[in-house]
Amino acid sequence: MPYPEMMIAPLREDLRRIGFKEMKTADEVDAVLGGEKRTTLLVVNSMCGCAAGAARPAIQMSLQNANKPEVLTTVFAGQDMDATEKAREYITGYPPSSPAVALFRGGELVWMLERHQIQGRFPQQIADDLKKAYDEHCVADSARL
Repeated sequence: MPYPEMMIAPLREDLRRIGFKEMKTADEVDAVLGGEKRTTLLVVNSMCGCAAGAARPAIQMSLQNANKPEVLTTVFAGQDMDATEKAREYITGYPPSSPAVALFRGGELVWMLERHQIQGRFPQQIADDLKKAYDEHCVADSARL
């Protein structure tokens, strides 16, 4: 059973205020993840403490990097059930995890950060992992040569 929206609204806002587009339906997820070719960061947001204390702060820090994803998207696990289920269909090869961060390039999953890689870590450590992924996957093809 989802939490009351008034409890979740500030948690959603943590990502919206830094440029993330929320996807609340399966159709919205398909519209973005099904056809987007630019680098896309998908955050599976969560109510849990590791999302609030580590994941969301780390994501904000990571976006200060020179290289970063072009498209920022999010679904909220436990709240927007259909959207989260649909998003997880694009995260192939990984069990459901929240919070979690998935990076797509050219419509393909290229990097994943699961809950067990978030729990018990400091935001700066997680941000460093994200920045490394951005530096590897979020540069123009011509710059990779």
